[in-house]
Amino acid sequence: MRNLFARVKGGFGIAGLVAGLFLLAACQGTGVNLGGGAAPTPGSQPVTGEVLGNGSVRVALLVPLSANGNAAQIAANLRNAAALALQELPSANIQILVKDDRGTAEGARAAASEAIAQGAELILGPLFAQSVSGAASVARPAGVPIVAFSTDVSVASPGVYLLSFLPRSDVIRIIAYAAARGQSSIAALIPNNAYGTVVEGALREAAGSTGIRLVAVERYELDRTSMQEKAEIIAGIVSAGQADTVFMPDAGDAAPFLSQILAARGVRPGAVQFIGSGQWNDDRILMEPTLVGAWFPGADEAAFDAFSARYAAAYGAVPFRTASQGYDAVILAAGLTARFGESRFAAATLTDPNGFRGMDGAFRFLSDGSNQRTLAVYQITGGGGRTTIDPAPSSFAAQTATR
Repeated sequence: MRNLFARVKGGFGIAGLVAGLFLLAACQGTGVNLGGGAAPTPGSQPVTGEVLGNGSVRVALLVPLSANGNAAQIAANLRNAAALALQELPSANIQILVKDDRGTAEGARAAASEAIAQGAELILGPLFAQSVSGAASVARPAGVPIVAFSTDVSVASPGVYLLSFLPRSDVIRIIAYAAARGQSSIAALIPNNAYGTVVEGALREAAGSTGIRLVAVERYELDRTSMQEKAEIIAGIVSAGQADTVFMPDAGDAAPFLSQILAARGVRPGAVQFIGSGQWNDDRILMEPTLVGAWFPGADEAAFDAFSARYAAAYGAVPFRTASQGYDAVILAAGLTARFGESRFAAATLTDPNGFRGMDGAFRFLSDGSNQRTLAVYQITGGGGRTTIDPAPSSFAAQTATR
């Protein structure tokens, strides 16, 4: 494993360290040309707006700085994380052109067009799916790749890569772990929405590949009446001895409510193994007594905690969890620039099957624009606590891309 950039202050890891990003295997590639219609002329305009860093390679950061609600706060977090990355890597030969995409497709299209005309060779962001589509409509014909923060895999495509945590990685990791620990049969409670559809597809794929038996899948509407009805069906299946594992990936208050219904019907920790998703790293779930002993996948939180402390010291507040993607995206851009010269953002470079290691662990972009991540498995210990029961693999050495 080789350092992706020339100088990393303090290495990679826990408190007091800079979370450096490493290339897990060397890769050479040729330039990317994604094809398409008219595109802005790269470098035809002078740079305007906020610029972070003073390197020679221009990279755009598209975030919804003027959007409504907490979107603007997330955007500020991503911008601050990008700035922190450059502060901690002063030798980086990149400059970040910060552009406001307004959280809309039209805003992202305009921001991407402006950034490309000002010489951006890579776009980091946008955050929202519609904004990714808008940016891609001008980046694709210009041959400028995108590394976006959206979790919606429908906007991924060759040249439009998602850095976010995707439901499929969660499901594959936790089902594989459950199977390895001897769990043999699963009953699932999944929301009847777009997220649930993605999760169910990944669940069926994971069950088929691990040999674990998928006994039942109940899809509930987002109301307590439907949730109770479906949970009672699953309780009957478990009580009849047909399933030894209950999968409930939903976030927030959903998993505690479902587990309480199950407990009231006699399905309690110890009698069955509860498993969830990366969305379970939430105090509402970690504090739930009926979920003590449950398993869920997630990134290395120790590395994020160290980053969060450095961020808070710099900006006076702890960041949103999403901020780490802004940090890793900038370190990725800086590292590729340092190693690969003219092929720094080529498709073959970005999709190296050995992947990269960031603050949130190892990841790799697949040719279809989605990603795979190495994740840890945590167990809920009660009182808001969790403990790592299976660390994240350090690389993809034993894995191959499946898509």
